[in-house]
Amino acid sequence: MNCNHHHHNEKFSRRDFLTKTSLGLGALTLGSLISPARAFNGISNINNTNLPPQLPHFPAKAKRIIYLFQSGAPSQIDLFDHKPLLTKMHGKELPPSVRGGQRLTGMSAGQSSFPLVSSIFDFKQYGQSGAWVSELMPYTSKIVDELCFIKSMYTEEINHDPAVTFIQTGSNLPGRPSMGSWVSYGLGSDNKNLPEFVVLVTKDKQGQPLYARSWGNGFLPSKYQGVQFRSGKDAVLYLENPPGVTGDLRREQLEYLKKLEDDNYRDIGDPEILSRMSQYEMAYRMQTSVPEVMDVSDEPDYIFDMYGEDSKNPGTFAANCLLARKLIEKDVKFVQLYHQGWDQHGNLNKELKIQCKDTDQPSAALIMDLKQRGLLEDTLVIWGGEFGRTNYTQGIITDPAYGRDHHPRCFTIFMAGAGIKKGITYGATDEFGYNLTENPVHIHDFQATILHLLGLNHEKLTFKHQGRRYRLTDVHGKIVNDILV
Repeated sequence: MNCNHHHHNEKFSRRDFLTKTSLGLGALTLGSLISPARAFNGISNINNTNLPPQLPHFPAKAKRIIYLFQSGAPSQIDLFDHKPLLTKMHGKELPPSVRGGQRLTGMSAGQSSFPLVSSIFDFKQYGQSGAWVSELMPYTSKIVDELCFIKSMYTEEINHDPAVTFIQTGSNLPGRPSMGSWVSYGLGSDNKNLPEFVVLVTKDKQGQPLYARSWGNGFLPSKYQGVQFRSGKDAVLYLENPPGVTGDLRREQLEYLKKLEDDNYRDIGDPEILSRMSQYEMAYRMQTSVPEVMDVSDEPDYIFDMYGEDSKNPGTFAANCLLARKLIEKDVKFVQLYHQGWDQHGNLNKELKIQCKDTDQPSAALIMDLKQRGLLEDTLVIWGGEFGRTNYTQGIITDPAYGRDHHPRCFTIFMAGAGIKKGITYGATDEFGYNLTENPVHIHDFQATILHLLGLNHEKLTFKHQGRRYRLTDVHGKIVNDILV
């Protein structure tokens, strides 16, 4: 006892102190290189590392997001942005002062004439809010008092692929993380048996091609990429065990693989090794959880009636809307639906009807279904495309199969749910429906607002890559506070 007491009170020289502390610092440094989280007792986000924060910066109003992305750009002129002047000036030239020298796409750059064309569809005002909605959206018209229409969205991109990439990733160049990946990185998961970020694509739809980079992880660790669920036998590709491999055998394989990967990580220190291992483990758990969440056999008939007959057909937009509700009930953070076919350069009079028939009822049903279950108050629902359509016709105006070209200067989306004001219209376009006149909302403003609702500061949610810190909103973007409760 006395000996121990003497040992602990022994006076150390300066040399002894430096020797012993240097050994401790060396061990700590080595530990941080091997496993930063373990070295700091599991505390993440140490010293500006790229460890995921997994905590909101402030209390969130939204816990989860369902993003109904309408790929190809719906015509705001024919759906939401009612312009009586176009009826009066139908067939007359778009005034050069209105166009202002805007660049054109390759589809209409060769036109010598830009005749204005009014919508052939009737508009009426609905609800206490008096929102204007086209006859093509009868179900949406019934819920306008739940919605916030933003009619002043704009983008710099005039062609589909860079525009889709921009609104999904914050950059028109491929290689950046998607919005769902940023959310997954920032907030982590509340359900360890399902991915944080799930993607559903409507089956059998023609239109502008979709690329997996729209829901990719970019330079974030691969565990944050979106996982596509498909209709049919294999909801997630390569998830099931191959013939002859039992669940017990797969578990044993994973245990051995984990030992090998742990050794590999200790030798190399590449965090992607850990991401890959976590994906293997997730895939194993998903073998049970995915079939369970994909099974809608226990849904009552009134739910199928609510979403429409197509909701019984897996892979349709209606079925995916119903599945999105089931996924967020399982605490999936970000569910993104993609519906192609909105690119009406021609045959708008017929094709737009088909698109609205596919999407109008299930979109409205999803919002009302969430509301009746008490989920809308903390679930954000977004509906919209990558840009808008022109007020002038593409091609000859006398052709009944007329169309509209791309228009980045203004387009309309709507939002509903967590933290969003109900029954309002924000922003406005001029009487031609060509330029913005009130409250412009840039893509980065839109993204900053979404992150804010999730409790994330868009300027602080960053990841260091190739020498600089990146964020979803890149170098600008402001929160649209006027649409928030």
